[in-house]
Amino acid sequence: MNLAIECHALVKTYPGSPPTHAVRGIDLEVEVGECFGVLGPNGAGKTTTIEILEGLLDATSGDVRILGLRWQEAAQRIRQMIGVSLQETKLSEKLTVAETLRLFRSFYPSGLTVDEAIGLVSLEEKRDTWVRKLSGGQRQRLAVATALVGDPQLVFLDEPTTGLDPQSRRQLWEIIVNFRERGRTVLLTTHYMDEAERLCDRVAIVDAGKVIALGTPQELIRQVGGEHRVLVGVDASDRDRIEALGLETLPTTSRVKLDDDELVLTVTSPHLAIPALLGILERHKIPFHGLTTRQATLEDVFVELTGKRLHDEES
Repeated sequence: MNLAIECHALVKTYPGSPPTHAVRGIDLEVEVGECFGVLGPNGAGKTTTIEILEGLLDATSGDVRILGLRWQEAAQRIRQMIGVSLQETKLSEKLTVAETLRLFRSFYPSGLTVDEAIGLVSLEEKRDTWVRKLSGGQRQRLAVATALVGDPQLVFLDEPTTGLDPQSRRQLWEIIVNFRERGRTVLLTTHYMDEAERLCDRVAIVDAGKVIALGTPQELIRQVGGEHRVLVGVDASDRDRIEALGLETLPTTSRVKLDDDELVLTVTSPHLAIPALLGILERHKIPFHGLTTRQATLEDVFVELTGKRLHDEES
């Protein structure tokens, strides 16, 4: 079996006047051993899709296979092979870390020992600490441990690092990387673009109930026309003059966007585009304040495709 998740022509419609079409024919295939990211703004159908894959919702139509099995035919068997960590996991605050994992371990016929699960998320020093006394990062690591204690073949992680400090985020990244290095599969949702770029082999961007882009992070970045952004501060009063310059013809430039006080060029070779840009601005006596360059990111892809910033939508 080469596919951990197969999802074809997936549809979810909620009755009403008019009905709500949350998912409109999504196709996804996630390979075994892959870390696959799903990104989408609020209301895009991302959460509905994932809950169907997790077996929490029934689809209106379409075919879903998890580890080669259908929920309608082998729900109990699938549950023994997957782990799920929700965005907010409510754990009993009067249980210790070890007691919590012992409880979740009892749901599976086989899996990790409690101490192995604790070691995976580096909570050895908190083994006998009540959940209510854990920090936010420690609670999140414990929530991920509850998803891993059954030693699943496939784990769903929904916004696993939301609200965590940078150190706690990096610790969770290491957990995900180590899990994947054992040949296991991860389906990850996140609104941190750097997280998706670092962890995910491939990413699907979902909007309006459909997959609008699919590929590796670098493939998606190349699809928006370049690998670098040149950002120039300009005066809003010069907007008409700048629009008349025809900057799209600059060397290696594929796209030009002009906001009120910022000019953004998408280019493949900044060392060629920038001198030409500065020469044009100087000849037309158009002042600018500040010039920066950076590599294009998944955030740029997301904004280009949806017109929204994912972090702002989710937060």
